[in-house]
Amino acid sequence: MGRVMRALWIAADTWWVGRAEPATCERRQQARLNDLVAYARARSPYYRKLYRGLPMRITDPGQLPPVRKRELMEHFDEWVTDPGVTLEALQHDFLSDLSLVGSRYLDRYHVFTTSGTTGEPAILLHDADSWTVTQIVSRLRVRRVALSRRTIQSLLRHGIRSAAFFATGGHYGGVVMVETMRRVSPLLAKRIRVFSVLRPLPDLVAELNAFKPTLMGGYPSALALLAGEQEAGRLRVRPVAATCAGENLTPSTARRIEAAFGCTLINGYGASEVPALGLQCPEGRIHVNVDWYLFEPVDKEYRPVPPGVTSHTVLVTNLANRIQPIIRYDLGDRVEVLPDACPCGSRLPSVRVEGRSGDVLPFAATDGQMVEVLPLALASVVEEVPGVRRFQAIRTGPSALTLRLESLPGFDREQVRRTVDDSLHGFFLANGIGAVAIQHAADPPAENPRSGKFRQVWSETEPPRNAGALAEASAVV
Repeated sequence: MGRVMRALWIAADTWWVGRAEPATCERRQQARLNDLVAYARARSPYYRKLYRGLPMRITDPGQLPPVRKRELMEHFDEWVTDPGVTLEALQHDFLSDLSLVGSRYLDRYHVFTTSGTTGEPAILLHDADSWTVTQIVSRLRVRRVALSRRTIQSLLRHGIRSAAFFATGGHYGGVVMVETMRRVSPLLAKRIRVFSVLRPLPDLVAELNAFKPTLMGGYPSALALLAGEQEAGRLRVRPVAATCAGENLTPSTARRIEAAFGCTLINGYGASEVPALGLQCPEGRIHVNVDWYLFEPVDKEYRPVPPGVTSHTVLVTNLANRIQPIIRYDLGDRVEVLPDACPCGSRLPSVRVEGRSGDVLPFAATDGQMVEVLPLALASVVEEVPGVRRFQAIRTGPSALTLRLESLPGFDREQVRRTVDDSLHGFFLANGIGAVAIQHAADPPAENPRSGKFRQVWSETEPPRNAGALAEASAVV
């Protein structure tokens, strides 16, 4: 089947299954899971070994062992199903060149690098089917559950100028998606832009005022930061709609963003491993696209938890991706499947999510004011330093930051620490922040002993008054 016909089939099937009985979706899940497992066994040395001794036909996902990010990355070359892909070549020939962001590796794979908010960065490849599913599911179902006719008419009347707010400096998922669209045509390149959240806020505001976006999207904390600028009158834009993903969105933050910009806010749920996992409906519920993504809330021992019970974590399976199979992957989110039908009418299961997020960190500026630093912006600065494996950053005062740093084998730990310090000082200086005392703790990064969750960026002191509303923008995991 040609690529165009394949895309049309995926679109038609996605449209139909979204309106069919749940049993139809379950049959799709089962057939796609068995096809994926058979393919992984045949093409991935890692899964061939992992599944040795298991039944040839899987009747229950629980028959398959869960997998985690660290062990998959440690076996990257055996994990991928294309022997022409190796981690060394991918990093050397592609990921090291930022001019290639949004292009396809080996002319056939889309590549994401994760920010490591669950403790370990990862490199994810998506083949043509996985990429097509991401684009089609996102577009078809956002129209059904979130975009009104009035919103669409307003977009057609004012034209599309889309501003995306993400951390730049790497092949991060949101940036890759935007840059891929920009490469399609010069017209799209003019109407869709990435605005780096690493830029000083006054510069970002000036650029947005000049661009006048009708669509905005990015991290909830970034949109909340900009909502504050809009409320203060420094930012003067009137988007028709805004989308957010990548962090928890609290109800109060959602209300603030919608009120500041006077627009519809659309909340997505996903990760680089499972990009189009879910979408929030007008009733405030996240509906999971279970025809293409298997979704299993489980307890600490990876046993299923029933609807109405908050899980310890959730296992996800990308049923579309073959190049790098994601099968019963520990995503790290605490979720609760809601037991009742959603008033919006969608037949897809709805969930409540405790996602991955961190605190907005306010630091003292050189002029005595406070500058808020987004958690993912700070994370991007640290993770771009060669040799960093994991880290945690804890604000301990208006001008103090403590780091817990774990370096990769083969790297000098003290040199990695010095490079991280230099990168952070340069970042703080560029954003008008005064001298910040950076202390390196002897303790390595660690999970919360009570929740078992890995939290990456947070503040141990109360923020000053002008940062209180922004600190609310990210929930504590």
